[in-house]
Amino acid sequence: MATDHPVVVYPPTADGGRRVRIDDHFVGIAYSVLDIAAFVQEAGLQDWDEMDVVRSSLIEWRSGGPEVWTPS
Repeated sequence: MATDHPVVVYPPTADGGRRVRIDDHFVGIAYSVLDIAAFVQEAGLQDWDEMDVVRSSLIEWRSGGPEVWTPS
């Protein structure tokens, strides 16, 4: 992971999903912090769990943090 914020979680969509990008690749749609933890684990950080996702400075949350799953 090469940038300051290699993981970007985009704003929630109407169905509550948030697109997730790791480095230059979109890896999927997350519907919870658990989904983001799974994406990060697949990217090589196998020991990460939901608390690591919530606390990490490697993740840029756009339009709301890890507690926001509905559009504003």
